[in-house]
Order: sequence, then structure tokens, then C-alpha cells
Amino acid sequence: MSVRRQVVWLCICTVLLNGACSNRNEAQYKAVEDNRNKQQQEAQAQTANPSPSASPAATNAQATASPSTPTATNASHPSRNYWTNFRGPNRDGRYDEMPVLTNWPAQGLPLVWKLPVGVGYASVTIADGRAYTIEQRRRQEVVAAYDVNTGREIWTQKWNAEYTDETGDGPRTTPTWDDGWLYALGATGELRCINANTGAVRWGKNILSDNQAENLSWAMAASPLIVDDKVIVLPGGTSGKSVVAYNKVTGAPVWKVQNDRQAYVSPMLVTLAGRLQILVVSSSRVFGLAPEDGALLWSQSWDTDMGINVSQPLIVDNNRFFISSGYGKGAALVEITGSGNSYQARSIWTNINMKNKFNSSVLDNGYVYGLDEGILTCLDVNTGTRKWKGGRYGYGQVLLASGHLIVMSDAGELALVKASPDAYTEVAKFAALDGKTWNYPAIAGGRLFVRNAKEMAVYKIAAE
Repeated sequence: MSVRRQVVWLCICTVLLNGACSNRNEAQYKAVEDNRNKQQQEAQAQTANPSPSASPAATNAQATASPSTPTATNASHPSRNYWTNFRGPNRDGRYDEMPVLTNWPAQGLPLVWKLPVGVGYASVTIADGRAYTIEQRRRQEVVAAYDVNTGREIWTQKWNAEYTDETGDGPRTTPTWDDGWLYALGATGELRCINANTGAVRWGKNILSDNQAENLSWAMAASPLIVDDKVIVLPGGTSGKSVVAYNKVTGAPVWKVQNDRQAYVSPMLVTLAGRLQILVVSSSRVFGLAPEDGALLWSQSWDTDMGINVSQPLIVDNNRFFISSGYGKGAALVEITGSGNSYQARSIWTNINMKNKFNSSVLDNGYVYGLDEGILTCLDVNTGTRKWKGGRYGYGQVLLASGHLIVMSDAGELALVKASPDAYTEVAKFAALDGKTWNYPAIAGGRLFVRNAKEMAVYKIAAE
């Protein structure tokens, strides 16, 4: 090693040892702490001085409330929980719970609340009147529950872990909600099963050390998947433990399979060729596993020059799915055929008309809409033919609702674009967040949840 390289390496080590990550984000952590202290003071003041007009029942409720106790949500909150997974119910970025507003006001959607949050690239899941996400706050990863109406922090669960790299710091995955429990995975492999009402931990483990796997270059990014009584995670590795199913109640291992170096794609529960299966995209291929025992059903090569796959596949119909990757790879339509324990995969078409880097596409009426290296593009899913290529949104994210695309640019702007193969038509756009935004938006109960490494905001998007 040259003297110059030795000096550079020593400088890097010194910076890391001195806590450069925490220093870099000091202002953000301080803003979060100040905001939460203010929330607690306001809650205590409200408890000490209830409104004179409040009824006895309301006064009693206020007297027992605390910063760690959830508030009641309004009557308009839907009775069923809808957006409990990364990118929605089917992990496909599609919102069908209720119609959304498609004629946005000139000044943008009505803001419900906005507040500072810890750093990281997680999205949000919503259930029982609460919004859940995971953040980096100083040297700890923090799972936080927020009141969807007020933004008040209800509880936090934290553990010692810190991840940093040149692309940004903090956890990447999104907590998964299931039957009153949260399954949260940190950037360094810490997995926790958490009571969604109280924040108490039922069980936890590190999926990397538990399966003798190394972290990825840009850390764990695949959100846990619940299938029946199992939670599916992707530690990766070559020791037959690349995909792992744990009992969701006890954390005990159920099955461990395959030898793939994993990627940054969340597993999906899908039905292809009449077979319920777990769809996994690793660093070099896409494959289907039997949920009951992890048996390999089929496999198809899908690799990039650097083994980096990030975007979620899209189920097209009973037998076909769409897949795309950046780094020059492109897209493909893959067909699965077979029955019983014998299945085959084959590509219907492949081309470079859609290159999803770390942004997933959406599918509507036979057309795929997504960001081709930052430029919004429409493809005919059956042929791969490009219909149009339009607005530049950088490495943002795309959701589908009410026949429109909700596009979050990487600069924090929200845009509304018609989901039509005829032409690119941007209907509205406004600044929603401050700073670089790579996090996926989420929608539930007619509200749009957006966040980045600085702040989180909620906008009213229900159709009037």
C-alpha cells in the first residue's frame, strides 16, 4: 500500500472513530429532540390545564393521557387497515382504498402536519390511526409510532446501531404491520417484533449474525414479509441461509434456504401459474419459493454488472411479471408455467426501455409507468414498446391512484401526472418536503404520507 493510500485510510478510520456520522447529522438530531420535548411539554400542559368546556369524560381522558399513550383518532378513520406493507397491500405501489383528489389546488395539497424526523430512507406504514417508520437518531435506530391526526409521537423503541455511507445514513427498510405487531429491520440486520400499541419488544435478533451473513454494500433494505405464521427476511449469504423464515410469534427459525448474495428488493407474496409463492430478487436472479418450506419452484437469471437489483417486480397477470433494474440492465416480461412441483420461467421480451435504478414502477391497464434513470416513462407491458418519455423527477418514487401517478421527485416535489399511454401530462406540482427525498410515499385513509432524512409530512389527498 502506498504512503498516500495509508494516509487516506488512517484519516478515514480517524473520522469514523470520532463519530463523523453523528456530527454530520447533529443539527437534525437536535431538531428532532427539540420538537419531541415541545410535544411532551404541550401534552403535560394540556393534562394539567384541561379545557373548561371539556366534558367530564373528556377531562378524565386528558388526565390519563401521556406522551406514550395513543390519542383517539377521528371517526373518519377507516375501520380496516390498508397500507400495512412497504408500497401498499401488494407491495406494488397501487392505492385503491378510496378515490383521491385529481385537481390539486395551485398552492398544493392541504397540509395536515409536518415535523422533523431522524435520518434514513424508510417509508411509512399505517394502521389503527398510527403511522410507523424507522429512523436513525444519534447512535440508535428508532422505531417510532405517530398519531396520524396530529403527528404527535406516541412511542419509540430503540436499539444501539448506526449505519453510514456515502449515499446517506440510517435504516433503509420499512416496518411491516401484522395483526397488532410491527416487524422492523434495521440497516445492520437488527430485527424486532414490536407490540404496535405499546412499543414493547416481543422478540429480536440480528439476522446477519444469526445466519453467518455479511451486510450488503448499502445495508439491509428488504422489508420483512409476513406469510401466515412466518416472517420472511433476506440475510443473504452462501451458507444455505440466504432466505429465512422465522416464526412470527416466537422468532424461532422455521426454514432457511438458498445461497444467494441478496439485493435490495423486498420479498413479495404472489400467485403465479396458480401457485402461491414468495417472489425473491437476489443480486443475480429472480426466483419463486414455496411458503410452507422454502422449496425452490423456479429460477430465472437477472443480474447487473455490479449485482445491484433494487426495484420491486410487478405482477402482470396469472402467469407473468415485469422486472426492471438500472445500471444498464433494462426490463423484462417473464412468464411462469407449470404445475405441481415443476415450474419453468422464460422471458417474453427484454429491452432497455425502462431502467429502474432504486425506484419501482407501477402498472395500470396494461401499461408500466416508472422512472427510467430519472425520467418518467410509459411502456406497453405486453410488448415492451415505449409509449412516451417525459418529465424529469430524478431518482424519486411513483405511486398509482385514481388513474393518476403521484410522483415524488428526489428534490422533495410532489407531482400529479395522468396515467395515460397517449402522452405525458403533468397536472400539478408543488414543494412538499425540504431536501433530498428517496423515501417511498404512502397513502392510507385519504392521506398522503411523505418523508425524507429531514422531515415527515402528511397531506390530505382524499377526493372531495
